[in-house]
Amino acid sequence: MPTEKRFKQQIQNGRMIEDESEMTEGYKKALKATLKVSADTELMSAPAYYEQSMNAPTLDARASCVSVIQDELGHGHIAYRLLEDLGEDREELIYEREPHEFRNTYGFDQHLDTFAELVSAHGMFDRAGMVLLSDIEENTSYAPWKRALRKVGKEEQFHLRHGETWMRRLSNKSDKTKRLVQDAVDWMFPMGIEWFGLPDDQKHNTDQLDYRIKGKTNDELRQEWMSHTVPLANDLGLDVPAHYDEEADEYVLEYDAPVAFDAENKDWRFEEPIGWDDVLDRWRDRGPANDKYVNMLQAGEIKVGV
Repeated sequence: MPTEKRFKQQIQNGRMIEDESEMTEGYKKALKATLKVSADTELMSAPAYYEQSMNAPTLDARASCVSVIQDELGHGHIAYRLLEDLGEDREELIYEREPHEFRNTYGFDQHLDTFAELVSAHGMFDRAGMVLLSDIEENTSYAPWKRALRKVGKEEQFHLRHGETWMRRLSNKSDKTKRLVQDAVDWMFPMGIEWFGLPDDQKHNTDQLDYRIKGKTNDELRQEWMSHTVPLANDLGLDVPAHYDEEADEYVLEYDAPVAFDAENKDWRFEEPIGWDDVLDRWRDRGPANDKYVNMLQAGEIKVGV
């Protein structure tokens, strides 16, 4: 087994890894941590999306929403299967962990209270997932995940089209429905900014990049997400606290992130700057829907027939 330094250099030079026997312990640890976040996030999106999918305004919309849930469950199981190849117990990961032990992104620990929030989540949160997984598919050194993500990427494109189409329909239908979309975007956009993790200048663990598990930094991924969501919001006449700065050639926030978040009311307190350590503590504590959504999954309460 090569030294970590030599192994990382081989990875940076394009070496692909096929199975556990080719990994160093450092590589396997970083890969498993990334896979767990991905698996948990895909899985936990299903209960987050479920209730409002059943409240969709038309049968066609409900069928599309159910397809999204089925896809997300499948995507989660792909990542859990890859973890099983690395020695993890898939049944234990899904059914025997406590809710606070799940490592999904914080956006799926929030209740979705309207159909407008559901489709906005498809348009914004699924965009965040697509940005992350597209980067992994393009750049990862772990060949089995790269191959598996080809199918995932095609299905995520459907989720995005569905979400953005309905955001447009609701924004154009009436002032009332546009207000519902704006209300959703008001809390989801800053949530998307946090989605990609610590700013590059505060992130000290570079294993994901060193082992080429992903290819872009957190800030690069954040910029990629904003390059889609800010123009979408502008096109729909929705307000978001960010804009494109031509001189800097990047998207900039119109508030000093991070800021405090009232999770029960889904309200960002832009006048209360906090530190990223406070954000990490909030993530670890999980959000208000965490117990409910994990229990729904573990009890088999999600029925995805139309």
